[in-house]
Amino acid sequence: MLADVVDDLRCPVCTGPLALRDRDLRCAAGHAFDIARQGYANLLPGSARPGTADTPGMVTARAEFLGAGHYAALTDALAVRLAGARRVLDAGAGTGHYLAAVLSGDATGIALDVSKYAARRAARAHPRAGAVVADLWRPLPVRDASMDAVLNVFAPRNAAEFRRVLRPDGALHTVTPGPGHLAPLIADLGLLSVDADKTARTDARLAGHFTLDARTTLQAAARLTHAEIATLVGMGPNAHHIDADELRRRVAKLTDPYEVPLAFVLSVHR
Repeated sequence: MLADVVDDLRCPVCTGPLALRDRDLRCAAGHAFDIARQGYANLLPGSARPGTADTPGMVTARAEFLGAGHYAALTDALAVRLAGARRVLDAGAGTGHYLAAVLSGDATGIALDVSKYAARRAARAHPRAGAVVADLWRPLPVRDASMDAVLNVFAPRNAAEFRRVLRPDGALHTVTPGPGHLAPLIADLGLLSVDADKTARTDARLAGHFTLDARTTLQAAARLTHAEIATLVGMGPNAHHIDADELRRRVAKLTDPYEVPLAFVLSVHR
């Protein structure tokens, strides 16, 4: 809930501390930000024009796919890696699935996403997680040196801001697609290709703020029905590029079930 993380938030306008009221978050300077009835706070400044955000359909698809456990290997690995982190920022949290998995004991977490539809889900993901709508490309509404860990799974990376909000001994945990991730499915359905240099590009973007500390490639597989394949496609950027009827036509040509290789690169930067 927001009450668990409000002390780690800051006003996106003046950077002052925020206090929780009945229906809003407010700083001493009088800047106020509504709390939606679903429990998340919108900390986008009034003048902000966020980039592309996940649609309701994409969020529903992601909740369904991840909730079915198809990426359980990744979820479990992250839970092990972040064990012991008492304050976690999930930057680009989506539904809050991964954040909920890494919060153990009395740890608290901030689920930050630009999509209000994602924030609605994230607000219910874990009792000690607070969901916030904010743009990763802008200064984050999180106080300096307040986080033990920043989690970033398939999401944009704001290196300077991640460094600012981390404690000196904190760590940035990123997940990028590994070689061969979803490759046969991408080829058979004509999906957007996975950037083969994604991990290298991530390293380059973080350079100057972080140094690579550890890296592991996690290989797994998922046997997916046609309906599950449609859900997987619908939860990502391909949802914007393939008409639903055309997707069904392409999926119908696949074997059912269809085995999909999964590959995740888990990196720790400090």
